Amino acid sequence: MKTKNNKQFRLYIFKSNKHIYANIIDDHKKKIITSISTLSKEIKSTKNCATAHIVGKNIGIKLKELKIQKIVFDRGKNLYHGQIKAIANATREEGIIF
Repeated sequence: MKTKNNKQFRLYIFKSNKHIYANIIDDHKKKIITSISTLSKEIKSTKNCATAHIVGKNIGIKLKELKIQKIVFDRGKNLYHGQIKAIANATREEGIIF
């Protein structure tokens, strides 16, 4: 499947001590397209696996609104476990491919 304008977008996950952030980055323009975190008004909670699932679900919804179906998943230095896995699974449940 091709993405919007044949570009590849990147879902970058960042975790701080209290919060978790999910950013969609357009590497060609070097800009953040959209983002969501546990600081967002939709979530407003500290990080755990349940809120990570909500972050993943919301970023998947935002991607569908932007008509982006395929992305690259960038977990940074984080292991694919726990909260990172919850975000990935929730994003996939929304129909996003990576």
